[in-house]
Amino acid sequence: MDLITTFFAYLLPFLIILSIVVFVHEFGHYWVARRVGVRVEVFSIGFGPELFGWTDRRGTRWKFSLVPLGGYVRMYGETDAGWGQGGSSVDPESFAAKTVYQRMAVVAAGPASNFLLAILVLTLLFVFVGRPYAPAVVGDVLPDSPAAAAGLLPGDRIIAVDGEKIESFEQLQLYVRERPEVPLTFTVEREGRQLEVIITPRLEVIEEPFGKLRIGLIGITRTGFEFRRSSPLLAPFEAVGETLRMVGATLRALWQMVAGERGTEELGGPLRIAQMSGEIAQQGVLPALWFVAILSINLGLINLFPIPMLDGGHLLLYTIEALRGRPLSERSQEIAFRLGFALVISLLLFATWNDLRNLEIFDFLAD
Repeated sequence: MDLITTFFAYLLPFLIILSIVVFVHEFGHYWVARRVGVRVEVFSIGFGPELFGWTDRRGTRWKFSLVPLGGYVRMYGETDAGWGQGGSSVDPESFAAKTVYQRMAVVAAGPASNFLLAILVLTLLFVFVGRPYAPAVVGDVLPDSPAAAAGLLPGDRIIAVDGEKIESFEQLQLYVRERPEVPLTFTVEREGRQLEVIITPRLEVIEEPFGKLRIGLIGITRTGFEFRRSSPLLAPFEAVGETLRMVGATLRALWQMVAGERGTEELGGPLRIAQMSGEIAQQGVLPALWFVAILSINLGLINLFPIPMLDGGHLLLYTIEALRGRPLSERSQEIAFRLGFALVISLLLFATWNDLRNLEIFDFLAD
Protein backbone atom coordinates (compact mmCIF):
# COMPACT_ATOMS: atom_id res chain seq x y z
CA MET A 1 0.00 0.00 0.00
CA ASP A 2 1.54 3.32 -1.07
CA LEU A 3 1.64 6.43 1.08
CA ILE A 4 -1.26 8.18 -0.67
CA THR A 5 -3.54 5.16 -0.29
CA THR A 6 -2.53 4.76 3.36
CA PHE A 7 -3.26 8.44 4.02
CA PHE A 8 -6.76 8.36 2.58
CA ALA A 9 -7.61 4.91 3.90
CA TYR A 10 -6.34 5.26 7.46
CA LEU A 11 -4.73 8.57 8.39
CA LEU A 12 -7.41 10.90 7.03
CA PRO A 13 -10.34 9.12 8.78
CA PHE A 14 -8.22 8.97 11.94
CA LEU A 15 -7.50 12.72 11.80
CA ILE A 16 -11.13 13.61 11.13
CA ILE A 17 -12.60 11.39 13.85
CA LEU A 18 -10.00 12.29 16.47
CA SER A 19 -10.25 16.00 15.67
CA ILE A 20 -14.03 15.92 16.15
CA VAL A 21 -13.76 14.22 19.53
CA VAL A 22 -10.89 16.45 20.69
CA PHE A 23 -12.63 19.63 19.49
CA VAL A 24 -15.77 18.78 21.47
CA HIS A 25 -13.68 18.06 24.58
CA GLU A 26 -11.71 21.29 24.38
CA PHE A 27 -14.77 23.34 23.41
CA GLY A 28 -16.40 22.19 26.65
CA HIS A 29 -13.50 23.73 28.58
CA TYR A 30 -13.62 26.85 26.42
CA TRP A 31 -17.39 27.38 26.66
CA VAL A 32 -17.58 27.11 30.44
CA ALA A 33 -14.42 29.22 30.85
CA ARG A 34 -16.06 31.99 28.84
CA ARG A 35 -19.28 31.64 30.87
CA VAL A 36 -17.41 32.27 34.14
CA GLY A 37 -15.44 35.18 32.68
CA VAL A 38 -12.04 33.62 31.96
CA ARG A 39 -10.07 34.94 29.00
CA VAL A 40 -8.99 32.10 26.71
CA GLU A 41 -5.69 32.79 24.96
CA VAL A 42 -5.31 29.68 22.75
CA PHE A 43 -7.61 26.96 21.43
CA SER A 44 -5.48 24.34 19.69
CA ILE A 45 -6.27 21.10 17.90
CA GLY A 46 -2.98 19.24 18.10
CA PHE A 47 0.32 20.06 19.77
CA GLY A 48 3.59 21.59 18.65
CA PRO A 49 4.19 24.24 15.97
CA GLU A 50 1.14 25.92 14.49
CA LEU A 51 0.16 24.91 10.96
CA PHE A 52 -2.53 27.56 10.49
CA GLY A 53 -5.01 29.52 12.56
CA TRP A 54 -6.76 32.82 13.22
CA THR A 55 -7.42 35.19 16.11
CA ASP A 56 -11.01 36.11 16.99
CA ARG A 57 -12.23 39.47 18.29
CA ARG A 58 -11.83 38.34 21.93
CA GLY A 59 -8.13 37.67 21.36
CA THR A 60 -8.35 33.87 21.33
CA ARG A 61 -5.98 32.21 18.89
CA TRP A 62 -7.73 29.26 17.19
CA LYS A 63 -5.20 26.99 15.52
CA PHE A 64 -4.32 23.59 14.15
CA SER A 65 -0.92 22.30 15.23
CA LEU A 66 1.55 19.83 13.80
CA VAL A 67 1.05 16.80 16.09
CA PRO A 68 -2.65 15.82 15.83
CA LEU A 69 -2.79 13.63 18.94
CA GLY A 70 -4.98 15.76 21.17
CA GLY A 71 -5.44 19.43 21.84
CA TYR A 72 -5.54 22.05 24.55
CA VAL A 73 -7.09 25.29 25.72
CA ARG A 74 -4.71 27.77 27.32
CA MET A 75 -6.31 30.27 29.63
CA TYR A 76 -5.03 33.52 31.03
CA GLY A 77 -3.70 32.95 34.53
CA GLU A 78 -2.77 29.28 34.27
CA THR A 79 0.35 27.93 35.94
CA ASP A 80 3.01 25.81 34.26
CA ALA A 81 1.41 22.71 35.82
CA GLY A 82 -1.74 23.14 33.80
CA TRP A 83 -4.99 24.61 35.04
CA GLY A 84 -3.38 26.22 38.08
CA GLN A 85 -4.72 27.01 41.53
CA GLY A 86 -6.59 29.94 42.92
CA GLY A 87 -5.54 33.04 44.72
CA SER A 88 -2.56 33.99 42.56
CA SER A 89 -4.18 36.79 40.55
CA VAL A 90 -6.54 39.70 41.11
CA ASP A 91 -7.31 40.12 37.41
CA PRO A 92 -11.00 39.13 37.06
CA GLU A 93 -10.32 37.54 33.64
CA SER A 94 -7.64 35.26 35.08
CA PHE A 95 -8.40 31.58 35.59
CA ALA A 96 -6.51 31.66 38.88
CA ALA A 97 -8.83 34.42 40.19
CA LYS A 98 -11.93 32.24 39.95
CA THR A 99 -13.40 30.30 42.85
CA VAL A 100 -12.44 26.67 43.25
CA TYR A 101 -15.92 25.60 42.18
CA GLN A 102 -15.78 27.69 39.00
CA ARG A 103 -12.42 26.14 38.18
CA MET A 104 -13.83 22.67 38.83
CA ALA A 105 -16.69 23.43 36.43
CA VAL A 106 -14.26 24.49 33.70
CA VAL A 107 -12.20 21.32 34.08
CA ALA A 108 -15.18 18.96 34.31
CA ALA A 109 -16.75 20.49 31.19
CA GLY A 110 -14.30 18.71 28.87
CA PRO A 111 -15.18 15.12 29.81
CA ALA A 112 -18.84 16.09 30.21
CA SER A 113 -18.87 17.37 26.61
CA ASN A 114 -17.51 14.05 25.38
CA PHE A 115 -20.29 12.16 27.14
CA LEU A 116 -22.88 14.59 25.75
CA LEU A 117 -21.50 14.10 22.23
CA ALA A 118 -21.78 10.33 22.59
CA ILE A 119 -25.33 10.59 23.92
CA LEU A 120 -26.31 12.89 21.04
CA VAL A 121 -24.80 10.61 18.38
CA LEU A 122 -26.37 7.50 19.92
CA THR A 123 -29.74 9.24 20.21
CA LEU A 124 -29.72 10.14 16.51
CA LEU A 125 -28.67 6.62 15.56
CA PHE A 126 -31.38 5.05 17.72
CA VAL A 127 -34.08 7.31 16.25
CA PHE A 128 -33.16 7.27 12.55
CA VAL A 129 -31.36 3.94 12.16
CA GLY A 130 -32.26 1.89 15.18
CA ARG A 131 -30.18 -0.35 17.35
CA PRO A 132 -29.40 -3.96 16.52
CA TYR A 133 -31.61 -6.22 18.57
CA ALA A 134 -31.76 -9.98 18.85
CA PRO A 135 -33.95 -11.75 21.40
CA ALA A 136 -32.13 -13.98 23.84
CA VAL A 137 -33.50 -17.06 22.15
CA VAL A 138 -31.29 -20.04 21.33
CA GLY A 139 -31.05 -20.59 17.59
CA ASP A 140 -28.73 -23.57 17.61
CA VAL A 141 -26.65 -25.45 20.17
CA LEU A 142 -23.14 -26.43 19.13
CA PRO A 143 -22.17 -30.05 19.85
CA ASP A 144 -19.73 -30.71 22.69
CA SER A 145 -20.33 -27.21 24.07
CA PRO A 146 -21.10 -26.15 27.66
CA ALA A 147 -24.67 -25.33 26.55
CA ALA A 148 -25.13 -28.80 25.07
CA ALA A 149 -23.78 -30.41 28.23
CA ALA A 150 -26.24 -28.37 30.31
CA GLY A 151 -29.19 -29.47 28.15
CA LEU A 152 -30.08 -26.20 26.39
CA LEU A 153 -32.28 -26.68 23.31
CA PRO A 154 -33.06 -24.57 20.23
CA GLY A 155 -35.97 -22.27 20.98
CA ASP A 156 -35.10 -21.87 24.67
CA ARG A 157 -35.48 -18.26 25.81
CA ILE A 158 -32.90 -17.12 28.37
CA ILE A 159 -34.61 -14.63 30.65
CA ALA A 160 -31.96 -14.19 33.38
CA VAL A 161 -28.38 -15.09 34.32
CA ASP A 162 -27.39 -15.10 37.99
CA GLY A 163 -30.62 -13.25 38.69
CA GLU A 164 -29.85 -10.43 36.25
CA LYS A 165 -32.63 -9.92 33.71
CA ILE A 166 -31.59 -10.60 30.11
CA GLU A 167 -33.44 -8.71 27.39
CA SER A 168 -31.30 -9.37 24.30
CA PHE A 169 -28.81 -11.81 22.88
CA GLU A 170 -26.18 -9.04 22.88
CA GLN A 171 -26.64 -8.51 26.60
CA LEU A 172 -26.34 -12.26 27.18
CA GLN A 173 -23.24 -12.44 25.00
CA LEU A 174 -21.54 -9.60 26.85
CA TYR A 175 -22.32 -11.12 30.25
CA VAL A 176 -20.95 -14.52 29.26
CA ARG A 177 -17.87 -13.20 27.43
CA GLU A 178 -16.62 -11.44 30.55
CA ARG A 179 -16.92 -14.53 32.77
CA PRO A 180 -14.92 -17.41 31.29
CA GLU A 181 -14.70 -20.50 33.52
CA VAL A 182 -17.19 -19.03 36.02
CA PRO A 183 -20.30 -21.16 36.79
CA LEU A 184 -23.41 -19.17 35.85
CA THR A 185 -27.05 -19.85 36.74
CA PHE A 186 -29.27 -19.53 33.66
CA THR A 187 -33.02 -19.05 34.04
CA VAL A 188 -34.58 -20.53 30.90
CA GLU A 189 -38.13 -20.42 29.57
CA ARG A 190 -39.11 -23.56 27.66
CA GLU A 191 -42.63 -24.32 26.42
CA GLY A 192 -44.25 -22.01 28.97
CA ARG A 193 -42.32 -23.20 32.02
CA GLN A 194 -39.13 -21.97 33.68
CA LEU A 195 -36.11 -23.98 34.68
CA GLU A 196 -32.62 -23.22 35.95
CA VAL A 197 -29.39 -24.72 34.63
CA ILE A 198 -25.76 -24.18 35.60
CA ILE A 199 -23.42 -23.46 32.68
CA THR A 200 -19.71 -22.71 32.92
CA PRO A 201 -18.50 -20.72 29.89
CA ARG A 202 -15.51 -22.27 28.19
CA LEU A 203 -12.40 -20.10 27.94
CA GLU A 204 -11.52 -19.19 24.39
CA VAL A 205 -8.43 -17.21 23.37
CA ILE A 206 -9.07 -15.24 20.18
CA GLU A 207 -6.24 -13.93 18.04
CA GLU A 208 -7.07 -10.37 16.98
CA PRO A 209 -5.00 -7.82 15.02
CA PHE A 210 -4.10 -6.21 18.31
CA GLY A 211 -3.40 -9.23 20.48
CA LYS A 212 -5.08 -12.10 22.28
CA LEU A 213 -8.56 -11.72 23.75
CA ARG A 214 -9.75 -14.05 26.52
CA ILE A 215 -13.52 -14.58 26.44
CA GLY A 216 -16.15 -16.98 27.67
CA LEU A 217 -18.36 -18.98 25.29
CA ILE A 218 -21.21 -21.43 25.96
CA GLY A 219 -21.79 -22.58 22.36
CA ILE A 220 -25.12 -21.19 21.20
CA THR A 221 -26.16 -19.07 18.22
CA ARG A 222 -28.86 -16.45 17.88
CA THR A 223 -32.07 -16.81 15.89
CA GLY A 224 -31.38 -13.58 13.99
CA PHE A 225 -31.45 -9.85 14.58
CA GLU A 226 -33.17 -6.69 13.43
CA PHE A 227 -32.85 -2.96 13.88
CA ARG A 228 -35.41 -1.46 16.23
CA ARG A 229 -35.91 2.28 16.07
CA SER A 230 -36.54 4.16 19.27
CA SER A 231 -39.04 6.93 19.79
CA PRO A 232 -37.57 10.45 19.99
CA LEU A 233 -38.75 10.64 23.62
CA LEU A 234 -37.13 7.40 24.75
CA ALA A 235 -34.00 7.51 22.60
CA PRO A 236 -32.07 9.98 24.84
CA PHE A 237 -32.67 7.79 27.89
CA GLU A 238 -31.60 4.69 25.97
CA ALA A 239 -28.50 6.57 24.77
CA VAL A 240 -27.65 7.46 28.37
CA GLY A 241 -28.08 3.81 29.35
CA GLU A 242 -25.86 2.66 26.48
CA THR A 243 -23.22 5.21 27.48
CA LEU A 244 -23.26 4.00 31.08
CA ARG A 245 -23.02 0.41 29.86
CA MET A 246 -19.92 1.23 27.79
CA VAL A 247 -18.35 3.06 30.73
CA GLY A 248 -19.02 0.08 33.00
CA ALA A 249 -17.59 -2.38 30.46
CA THR A 250 -14.43 -0.29 30.07
CA LEU A 251 -13.93 0.02 33.82
CA ARG A 252 -14.44 -3.72 34.29
CA ALA A 253 -11.91 -4.48 31.56
CA LEU A 254 -9.33 -2.15 33.12
CA TRP A 255 -9.89 -3.66 36.56
CA GLN A 256 -9.46 -7.17 35.15
CA MET A 257 -6.15 -6.07 33.62
CA VAL A 258 -5.00 -4.65 36.95
CA ALA A 259 -6.09 -7.82 38.75
CA GLY A 260 -4.27 -9.99 36.21
CA GLU A 261 -7.48 -11.61 34.96
CA ARG A 262 -7.12 -10.09 31.51
CA GLY A 263 -4.13 -9.53 29.27
CA THR A 264 -2.81 -6.02 28.65
CA GLU A 265 -2.44 -6.78 24.93
CA GLU A 266 -5.83 -5.12 24.42
CA LEU A 267 -4.47 -1.71 25.42
CA GLY A 268 -4.04 0.30 22.27
CA GLY A 269 -2.63 3.69 21.41
CA PRO A 270 -2.71 6.10 18.47
CA LEU A 271 -1.74 3.44 15.91
CA ARG A 272 -4.62 1.22 16.94
CA ILE A 273 -7.07 4.10 16.80
CA ALA A 274 -5.76 5.01 13.35
CA GLN A 275 -6.18 1.47 12.06
CA MET A 276 -9.66 1.12 13.55
CA SER A 277 -10.67 4.53 12.18
CA GLY A 278 -9.62 3.50 8.68
CA GLU A 279 -11.29 0.09 8.80
CA ILE A 280 -14.54 1.46 10.21
CA ALA A 281 -14.66 4.46 7.86
CA GLN A 282 -14.47 2.06 4.91
CA GLN A 283 -17.65 0.38 6.19
CA GLY A 284 -19.66 3.58 5.85
CA VAL A 285 -20.92 6.61 7.73
CA LEU A 286 -23.02 4.77 10.31
CA PRO A 287 -20.19 2.58 11.69
CA ALA A 288 -18.01 5.72 11.76
CA LEU A 289 -20.63 7.51 13.86
CA TRP A 290 -20.72 4.56 16.27
CA PHE A 291 -16.94 4.77 16.53
CA VAL A 292 -17.11 8.52 17.23
CA ALA A 293 -19.48 7.80 20.13
CA ILE A 294 -17.27 5.02 21.52
CA LEU A 295 -14.08 7.05 21.20
CA SER A 296 -15.74 10.09 22.78
CA ILE A 297 -16.89 8.02 25.76
CA ASN A 298 -13.43 6.58 26.27
CA LEU A 299 -11.74 9.98 25.99
CA GLY A 300 -14.14 11.46 28.54
CA LEU A 301 -13.68 8.52 30.89
CA ILE A 302 -9.88 8.43 30.68
CA ASN A 303 -9.68 12.16 31.35
CA LEU A 304 -11.62 11.65 34.59
CA PHE A 305 -8.99 9.32 36.02
CA PRO A 306 -7.45 10.99 39.12
CA ILE A 307 -4.02 11.37 37.54
CA PRO A 308 -2.32 14.78 37.80
CA MET A 309 -2.07 16.29 34.32
CA LEU A 310 -5.45 14.82 33.34
CA ASP A 311 -8.75 16.57 34.10
CA GLY A 312 -9.49 14.07 36.86
CA GLY A 313 -6.18 14.90 38.53
CA HIS A 314 -7.00 18.61 38.54
CA LEU A 315 -10.43 17.88 39.95
CA LEU A 316 -8.76 15.89 42.72
CA LEU A 317 -6.45 18.81 43.53
CA TYR A 318 -9.39 21.23 43.55
CA THR A 319 -11.34 18.91 45.84
CA ILE A 320 -8.40 18.92 48.26
CA GLU A 321 -8.27 22.71 47.97
CA ALA A 322 -11.99 23.00 48.73
CA LEU A 323 -11.66 20.74 51.78
CA ARG A 324 -8.53 22.48 53.12
CA GLY A 325 -9.70 25.98 52.32
CA ARG A 326 -6.45 26.70 50.49
CA PRO A 327 -4.53 25.14 47.58
CA LEU A 328 -1.61 22.79 47.95
CA SER A 329 1.82 24.37 47.90
CA GLU A 330 3.41 25.03 44.52
CA ARG A 331 6.06 22.42 45.33
CA SER A 332 3.39 19.78 45.97
CA GLN A 333 1.59 20.70 42.75
CA GLU A 334 4.83 20.45 40.80
CA ILE A 335 5.63 17.02 42.21
CA ALA A 336 2.09 15.80 41.45
CA PHE A 337 2.31 17.16 37.91
CA ARG A 338 5.67 15.48 37.26
CA LEU A 339 4.42 12.15 38.58
CA GLY A 340 1.26 12.42 36.48
CA PHE A 341 3.25 13.36 33.40
CA ALA A 342 5.57 10.39 33.87
CA LEU A 343 2.60 8.02 34.30
CA VAL A 344 0.76 9.32 31.23
CA ILE A 345 3.89 9.12 29.06
CA SER A 346 4.61 5.60 30.34
CA LEU A 347 1.09 4.45 29.49
CA LEU A 348 1.31 6.05 26.05
CA LEU A 349 4.64 4.36 25.33
CA PHE A 350 3.31 1.01 26.56
CA ALA A 351 0.18 1.32 24.40
CA THR A 352 2.28 2.30 21.38
CA TRP A 353 4.59 -0.67 22.02
CA ASN A 354 1.49 -2.90 22.00
CA ASP A 355 0.41 -1.32 18.73
CA LEU A 356 3.79 -1.93 17.08
CA ARG A 357 3.99 -5.49 18.34
CA ASN A 358 0.42 -6.42 17.41
CA LEU A 359 0.81 -4.85 13.97
CA GLU A 360 3.90 -7.06 13.61
CA ILE A 361 6.07 -4.06 12.77
CA PHE A 362 9.06 -5.64 14.50
CA ASP A 363 8.67 -8.83 12.46
CA PHE A 364 8.51 -6.74 9.30
CA LEU A 365 11.69 -4.86 10.19
CA ALA A 366 13.47 -8.08 11.06
CA ASP A 367 12.75 -9.63 7.65
